[in-house]
Amino acid sequence: MEEQGIQDAAIFLMTLGEEEAAEVFKHLSPKEVQKLGEAIAKTRAVSHERVDQVMQKFTSVASSQSLLVSDTDNYVRAVLRRALGDDKASLLIDRILQGGDVSGIESLKWMDPLSIAELLRNEHPQIVAAILVHLEADQTADVLKNFTERTRNEVMLRIATLEGIQPTALKDLNEVLYKVLAGGDKIRKTSMGGIKTAAEIINMMGNQIETSVIEAIRNFDADLAQKIMDKMFTFEDLIKLDGKSIQLVLKEVASESLVIALKGASSELRELVFANMSSRAAEGLRDDLESRGPVRLSEVENQQKDILKIVRRLSEEGQIAIGGGDDEGFV
Repeated sequence: MEEQGIQDAAIFLMTLGEEEAAEVFKHLSPKEVQKLGEAIAKTRAVSHERVDQVMQKFTSVASSQSLLVSDTDNYVRAVLRRALGDDKASLLIDRILQGGDVSGIESLKWMDPLSIAELLRNEHPQIVAAILVHLEADQTADVLKNFTERTRNEVMLRIATLEGIQPTALKDLNEVLYKVLAGGDKIRKTSMGGIKTAAEIINMMGNQIETSVIEAIRNFDADLAQKIMDKMFTFEDLIKLDGKSIQLVLKEVASESLVIALKGASSELRELVFANMSSRAAEGLRDDLESRGPVRLSEVENQQKDILKIVRRLSEEGQIAIGGGDDEGFV
């Protein structure tokens, strides 16, 4: 959710009242709940005009949508079985509804990284890898930061070489997570892990840890390490984007976040950013960078990671093209 969208959603939820808002929250992801909760907490007073604007926007969007099928999962199953027969349909259903049966893993998405790390600390790296590939890349990166360097590198190596989750592995996950996963015997192999997943997670770790992990993987398999690095997209790689793409990214980045992120950027990248802003905005950004005092490296990296998330989303939406040689856009 972009910042404007989060604010609109927060205002709309506040107009609903507690019970109705609570029902909406039940259908949101942990990240969405956190962002909306923070936005609501920060909201003190809203003008009548702003509320009317949000309500009109909601009415417009809602009126353009219609619920065609109440249970889409069952509809897909029924249609495929009728069209293809049970055997062929079964091969496709799990692929189409991938991950639908591993809802127990969702409980981890509500936990803080340190708690997840404590839960998994004594488990085999292969089990840890099989669990962590179900989480968002940034959450997995934060979990791995709480492991020792040796364990972290072992887990990342296994994530990078993971080609799927077998039913027998899911049985082990059931035990590790106190049987929070259901139907392990019925779940077919899912396409979790691999080079792309590893690159995405390492992107979120910060430069120092990133170097250590890549070096450990290189010692095991130099070719694998190179493939992962080819898939990675760092903050400095923004310099590879064209002007239009840079402008699309900048539209979604708050000025304060951009200032902090650019504190750790090269002069070349800074100049590229300046060149894709209006002269007035560029001048203001230059002044902010010069007047800003020292900033913690962790804060700079956090802001850079947030901007990379925007880049990845825009790439997945097909609005910008990134990466080299590959047909699929990837950050």
